[in-house]
Amino acid sequence: MDMSRRTVIVGAAAAGVTAATLGTAHAAEVRKPVRTPFGTLADGTRVHRWSLENGGTRLKVLSYGGIVQSLEVPDRRGRHTNVSLGFDTLEDYVSSSPYFGALIGRYGNRIAEGRFTLDGRTHQVSVNDGENTLHGGAQGFDKRVWDVEPFTKGSDVGLHLYYTSVDGEMGYPGTLRTKVTYTLTRDGDWRIDYEATTDRATVVNLTSHVYWNLAGESSGTVYDHELSIAASRYTPVDAGLIPTGELAKVAGTPFDFRRAKTVGEDIRVAHPQLLHGKGLDHNWVLDKGITSRPGHIATLRDPSSGRTLRIATTEPGLQFYSGNFLDGSLVGSGGTVYRQGDGLCLETQHYPDSPNHPSFPSTVLRPGQTYRSTTVHSFSA
Repeated sequence: MDMSRRTVIVGAAAAGVTAATLGTAHAAEVRKPVRTPFGTLADGTRVHRWSLENGGTRLKVLSYGGIVQSLEVPDRRGRHTNVSLGFDTLEDYVSSSPYFGALIGRYGNRIAEGRFTLDGRTHQVSVNDGENTLHGGAQGFDKRVWDVEPFTKGSDVGLHLYYTSVDGEMGYPGTLRTKVTYTLTRDGDWRIDYEATTDRATVVNLTSHVYWNLAGESSGTVYDHELSIAASRYTPVDAGLIPTGELAKVAGTPFDFRRAKTVGEDIRVAHPQLLHGKGLDHNWVLDKGITSRPGHIATLRDPSSGRTLRIATTEPGLQFYSGNFLDGSLVGSGGTVYRQGDGLCLETQHYPDSPNHPSFPSTVLRPGQTYRSTTVHSFSA
């Protein structure tokens, strides 16, 4: 299917390809995605929620922002719970969301002063985080309605999501045609495949902004979760959370997660970088670098439930954000107030502000090229 497609598949196709056509006994057991209404935007655009289940994982996705509204996985006793923070209503996502579960683009993370130079021309993009740009600008991909096409393929089930960002949207050059595929595998893995093409040189950095709490989204802080990250360096930031350009060693700092430790072990250490982020909100430079196939880069485990999340990616960076700016003003889908540290994000990505740091891996996409990135989330207990 062409990435410029703007028509949502309806009727029989909207329910997914029938399992009878797949030709195997196991494929016949795959449940088809189910679409239900989720609300209407102020301009009259209808938003739908798609429900998928496979391999013990249950996923609910909104056409608004490609948002993961719920992701349920079993604990060591087989009990399912939602392990992602989110809301019950579309209104909350539109008015209050700190990117809960959203697809992020055109440029994930920050760009200093919303400005970069490409091929000798300076571009000014939307500024929405003090003097800087965050996650694409004021109306990023997280606030767009995506076209959704469900599918079943062999023992997999999933959704293709499509959005075309026109030339000049939020100040970015080039018309960017984006396709993101969410797949639930027979093993319950959640795989994200990103693709994009452009008709003019631009910058691209796509990611997913799920807030994880493996004990359950309304269970309290994640400070007792155990985390390991395969990275010996990270990118220090200034007071505006913009990278300084240095690739600093994690050894001897609170940023050393090469061996698993609890999220809260060093989070209150009086380190200048923790003061900048009010906790952990930094990019880790992954030891594996950019790879053609997803390589394992992080493991998160909740000791109380036994739930474990393993992340593999093709990307060179991982933004670990410990939920520092959750301030008790938001009520989640479980009916509880979200406070600091009640969820954490592990965003696979290129480095923040890369367009302004020639030494960082490039985020430039040119006509004739295809942006591709893959991240796989594997669950166990």
